[in-house]
Amino acid sequence: MAQQSATQSKAARFGTFGGVFTPCTLTILGVIMFLRFGQVVGNAGVLRAICIVLTAKLITVLTALSLSAAATNTRVKGGGAYYLISRSLGIEFGGAIGVVFYVSQAIAVALYVMGFTEALIAIVPDLAAAPRVLATVVNVVVFVCVFIGAGWAIKVQYVILGALMLAITSFALGALRLWDSALLAANWNQSYEPGQSYWIMFALFFPAVTGIMAGANMSGDLKNPGRSIPRGTLLAILFTGLVYLGVAVLLGASSSREALKTDSMIVSTNALVPLLIVVGVFAATLSSALGSMMGAPRILQALGRDKVLPFLKPFGKGSGPASEPRRATVVSFAIAQSGIMLGDLNAIAPVITMFFMITYGAINLATFFEAFSGNPSYRPTFRWCHWVLSLAGAVLCGGVMFLINALWAVVAVITMGGIYAYLRRQELQVTWGDVASGTMFERARRNLLMLEEEEYHAKNWRPAILVMGGGSADRLYIAVYGRRLAGKHGLLMLGHVLVGDADELLERHVKVQPALRKLIADNELEAFPVVTIAPELTAGISSLIQCCGVGALRPNMVLLGWNTDPGKRADFEANLRTVVRLGRSMAVLRCLEPPEDIWDIRSGTVDVWWQGKGANGHLMLLLAYVLCRDPDMRGRKVRLIRMLPSETGREETLTHLRKLSEEVRIPAEGVVVVGEDFAQVVRAQSARASLVMLGMADPREQEDGFVSRLEFLAADLPNVLFVYSAGDMSLHA
Repeated sequence: MAQQSATQSKAARFGTFGGVFTPCTLTILGVIMFLRFGQVVGNAGVLRAICIVLTAKLITVLTALSLSAAATNTRVKGGGAYYLISRSLGIEFGGAIGVVFYVSQAIAVALYVMGFTEALIAIVPDLAAAPRVLATVVNVVVFVCVFIGAGWAIKVQYVILGALMLAITSFALGALRLWDSALLAANWNQSYEPGQSYWIMFALFFPAVTGIMAGANMSGDLKNPGRSIPRGTLLAILFTGLVYLGVAVLLGASSSREALKTDSMIVSTNALVPLLIVVGVFAATLSSALGSMMGAPRILQALGRDKVLPFLKPFGKGSGPASEPRRATVVSFAIAQSGIMLGDLNAIAPVITMFFMITYGAINLATFFEAFSGNPSYRPTFRWCHWVLSLAGAVLCGGVMFLINALWAVVAVITMGGIYAYLRRQELQVTWGDVASGTMFERARRNLLMLEEEEYHAKNWRPAILVMGGGSADRLYIAVYGRRLAGKHGLLMLGHVLVGDADELLERHVKVQPALRKLIADNELEAFPVVTIAPELTAGISSLIQCCGVGALRPNMVLLGWNTDPGKRADFEANLRTVVRLGRSMAVLRCLEPPEDIWDIRSGTVDVWWQGKGANGHLMLLLAYVLCRDPDMRGRKVRLIRMLPSETGREETLTHLRKLSEEVRIPAEGVVVVGEDFAQVVRAQSARASLVMLGMADPREQEDGFVSRLEFLAADLPNVLFVYSAGDMSLHA
């Protein structure tokens, strides 16, 4: 640990100006300004060129605000945007963004190297015969500089910044000397060449402003990232924005439309001292290439350290006391060289735009979720960012992507989605949390409050079942039945009562909760564990029913297993009465022989015995409907059975059952049987049923021993569910 701290202290050596402002400014005022901005102004016109600059700057300002909030909310280490996103939105989303962002940064090196080559060929035409060879040589030089170490490259950029400022001053003085108001008026509006448009020009220009990540990419090498990233990035955006707006007006007032469109060195042509522009172009393009070549490997190094993809792990290793990512630098060089072999600056720029847009959108999205979730852990010291601004930034990024090129936007999103899905399947284990749980908590909180304000209606009744006694291995089948009765859209809570003294059972209570949670996860029950300590079981059940849940999400039904111990029959009856007294519906499952496989279910029909009065029948029929929608129960037939003492009224009753089934929209076969002994008839008719549902009278109105009568009624039927309805639902609602 001491060695690691020493390494980090040696690496973290750059401040706001040298570590953030200067690399951001040099990357922004680069190849696009000197070699392509004239083309943008010539096609879009001065007015729309200004709009392009302002739109691009709006996106980068919003992103910088989000970036600043994220950077001041956590201890930022190496990896820049990837680090911030992965620590907010999770390793899967952050990893997908990180891979895409890394590739875009590596390809950006090719963009800047090719810009340098193009400028050099314009000055020395004899080199035009082998542009790729020349670009390769430049790429190798950039690679060697970065491979030696970031410290040397950072120091060189001060000289480069000075040369760049001289170049811009030379152009400004020269353009002012050539100022022509009539020319400015002629160039004010758009005049697109065939196949060009506003958004194509925007895509060509946007890589110019992507330099805002140059400082964040060096996050692991900054003395105080939380301070340097916000200040340096925002200052660089403001300064370069003023420069681009000024250059747009000066170009429009000093050059003809044709010259703007065709002369890639128009900035040099109009300059007071053209040689300074040449030096500025060389300086800007090389510094941008150096910045990207320094930033990209650090992203790959962070991806390797987090083991996002197995084959990236070797690139997480650093070299030397500053942990330089030399292995990652070699890979970045290879990717940049691949971009150079394409040999088309205009083809590369829009691709980089898509990659950066996705990254910027993700940064905004991450900050939006952090702020919107209201997590107490979100405490950025940067106060000039609101979740509305972050959301606006994310929407702008997404919208502009599709306006530029819908096809490439879809390809980019699908690529991201594919990487995300792959990482999701890997089930990566990380030591940090993400904002997902906080966002879900906030959404659940808001929904609960809205639900609390709504007036309850029986139409919205759905099973919210508290299962008692289903948490032990030999009675887990009860919890499985509860899962099936709750269905996909109901709630299931697995209750457990520790009977005894609270002081003595506190330690056990702490262990039972995670054990129940593991039991639920292992058996895919999709339930919530609830545990309480009580001096006796009945008191514990009462406590759980009253305190379990929050707001409207409380159990409206209790499912209990059958008590087979005659010595505890009185306590069992007391439990049933307690449930009813507390206003809950109730179901008691009696299985003659519990299944060896808890998910195994007997073949046959689901028989609902309709007694024609009270609300029990409504609840039984609804539960039968939910039960038969379970994947293991699909295709099972529901039988709605009514016993009559004689043949009189048989047809009318059968018609009534069929009509009831149609009215409540639950497919059921109406069956009418004639008999005098209800228990005997039930046993005969439902002997082969998968489950028999029988209504239960109010336990409060029954004398002691009524459970024995229910057991006599069930006799040797394999599976019986006794149901009591509290009357809070209706099939006709």
